[in-house]
Amino acid sequence: MAGLFSTSPGLLWRRLGHRGAAFAGVLLAAALLFTLSRYAAVDPSGSPSPTYGHRLPTLVDLTLVYGRDAVCLDGTPPGYHFQPGFGDGSHSWLLHLEGGSWCRNFKSCAQRKKTNLGSSAHMDTRVEFVGILSDDESQNPDFYNWNKVKIRYCDGASFSGNVQDEVKNGTGFFFRGQRIWEAVMADLLSKGLSRAKQAFLTGCSAGGLSTYIHCDDFRALLPKTPTVKCLADGGFFLDVEDISGRRYMRGFYNDVARMQDVHKKFPHCSSDMEPGQCFFPREVAKSISTPMFILNPAYDVWQVEHVLSPHGSDPQNLWRNCRMDITKCDTEQLKILQGFRGALLDAIDEFKNRRDWGMFIDSCFIHCQSMKAITWHSPSAARINNKTVAEAVGDWFFDRREVKEIDCEYPCNPTCYNTVLDVPYKED
Repeated sequence: MAGLFSTSPGLLWRRLGHRGAAFAGVLLAAALLFTLSRYAAVDPSGSPSPTYGHRLPTLVDLTLVYGRDAVCLDGTPPGYHFQPGFGDGSHSWLLHLEGGSWCRNFKSCAQRKKTNLGSSAHMDTRVEFVGILSDDESQNPDFYNWNKVKIRYCDGASFSGNVQDEVKNGTGFFFRGQRIWEAVMADLLSKGLSRAKQAFLTGCSAGGLSTYIHCDDFRALLPKTPTVKCLADGGFFLDVEDISGRRYMRGFYNDVARMQDVHKKFPHCSSDMEPGQCFFPREVAKSISTPMFILNPAYDVWQVEHVLSPHGSDPQNLWRNCRMDITKCDTEQLKILQGFRGALLDAIDEFKNRRDWGMFIDSCFIHCQSMKAITWHSPSAARINNKTVAEAVGDWFFDRREVKEIDCEYPCNPTCYNTVLDVPYKED
């Protein structure tokens, strides 16, 4: 394993965060689906969002979108949650694309149809708006009074699939993420988005990947809006070898891309590339012309589990403790994690020179930081150069300063909020 990446570890240092919760699935695809959804959607403890002395988060109702052949995996209509802006934020819009992994075959997509990630019939009719969606100025100082939208994810391919007809395989499947994107945007444009003075497209995890995919599409929908920018949180998934020497995630993306016919979204990809390669942010981002902010932990807990040490790569289960708690990683595992960080820095290096792009790469063991109150902007939030994620993103969006924050190697940052899992995902 030592030869997988070549870099040296730092000294071991421990700072426990909240205890985390992982979801044990029967199949690998189910584990990918539920664990990524869990990391993206809730606090690591699985508890209601903490308020830190402030008022409780606002609950926002679900709106369903009918027509335009835009449907979830099971044929139900897609949806979003919309909270109107107020005051001087009434003409500003922030949209957030929900995350929650992907489905790579009919079996995993069939399981997904029975959840909120494949059917609006299973979606909560009201959800908390926290983190970057909060309307509490103390928790979200720059965007609290904007029009805010959470777009629900129910297509299984980061809003990019576009298969014309229903697919039959024992039961029916609809792979229409692209049409969901188009239908929701049309609905929001009619409700005032078209008159926005500034607009911000964001997304977490698989929704972060969606943000890379649709950033320029979003800009094109708003030709009269002076300021349009994008932020991808925890969405820079890496095309790297896992600890067994195979490229597991590329194979996973190959299956998603072929099943949902996503190659139509990536005309930039060369013919000699595998379809899954075109799905990685490093490739997608090359053609983005709209200002983009890359928010990613250098030691993404989901990627450590599912990209670096996925099912089948660790038959002796030597990585079990390290996957659950970075302070339990041994010297050799820390070397590999430092190499993983190096691979991320290499992948984003070409984007550091784009003057209107920003980035915040901290050294924390976590996944998605914009949709949790504790990691977005709180006394416990991670900081780089004494700036929280919220402060750095606000500085960049409003051009208060250039933001290219790259943290030092773990374990150098004592402000990190690190996930600690109770149990790893189940590997059968």
